[in-house]
Amino acid sequence: MLLSFNALLLGASFLGQALVVSALQGPHEHALPSYHYGAPIRVECMNRSSETGEHVSLPDSPTHEIQWIPFPTCNETNSPLEFRYGIEEEHNCTIAMISDPFFHLLEFYIHADAPLACRLPARPPPHVEVVGEKPGEQEYIPLVFALAGTLQLSHMHISTHMNVLLHSTPKEHIHPKDSGVLDSATAYSTSPLTHMEGGDTKRLVIGDPLPLKFSVRWFPTSALPKTEGHVEWQGMGGHIYASTVFYAILSFLAGMIVSGVYFFGSVLPKRLRGRTLGGATPLGYGVGNGWGYQAQKRAMD
Repeated sequence: MLLSFNALLLGASFLGQALVVSALQGPHEHALPSYHYGAPIRVECMNRSSETGEHVSLPDSPTHEIQWIPFPTCNETNSPLEFRYGIEEEHNCTIAMISDPFFHLLEFYIHADAPLACRLPARPPPHVEVVGEKPGEQEYIPLVFALAGTLQLSHMHISTHMNVLLHSTPKEHIHPKDSGVLDSATAYSTSPLTHMEGGDTKRLVIGDPLPLKFSVRWFPTSALPKTEGHVEWQGMGGHIYASTVFYAILSFLAGMIVSGVYFFGSVLPKRLRGRTLGGATPLGYGVGNGWGYQAQKRAMD
């Protein structure tokens, strides 16, 4: 009985030490939630002065903490821009009207005098509070939109299509119940050199709507996709494999066979039926018996 009581006291002592170490190491694991598949992640951006482009600080902040505001409201959702965790999609966000201050901010962004610096919460807000522990501070990852375009005296041209690349913690995201934490992100305009040719570009003046299109892609690790240790760059200057050569030769032979069957089965018979053999000789010219000789009439006795 005494031995059991001593073992119980020893176990309680180890448990107390473990709790103390856990408290010293940081917040409890249940106080650090993760995003579930499809969870909304709202974008907020650095508030800037439309006159100077400088960031705006929180009022009465002794440390001049930066003021963050929601991304402009999208007409499609009637809410600020947000992405859904793990979901790859083409996302449209039309800003209803470009005000005069926002127009000047766009000039700063396009001219690269100030970046369109935004951020995303790396985790959702804590939903469990542990007694005796201070809630952990919200973590954010930067998301800078590299907005491309050109400035004119009375208007501007903006590339309205942007690629958004989002990285999460190393974890397989296959099933809907998978969860994770954001690692990094970036966004950039596509085809900025075709701004004068139309397409995914917009000639913008004050008061116009701004239709933005985002191609959102997710990566389950902090690295780009790899195959056998080599990064896959399958664009211009990509690799040529034996399978590519085989399919090219196979396609060429199939095209030759189809063309031959069509010519000998359809084109050639039609041409042969359309003219006689005599018409093809220099003597017959298509008259007579077909061999270039005029038919002789025999006198009746």
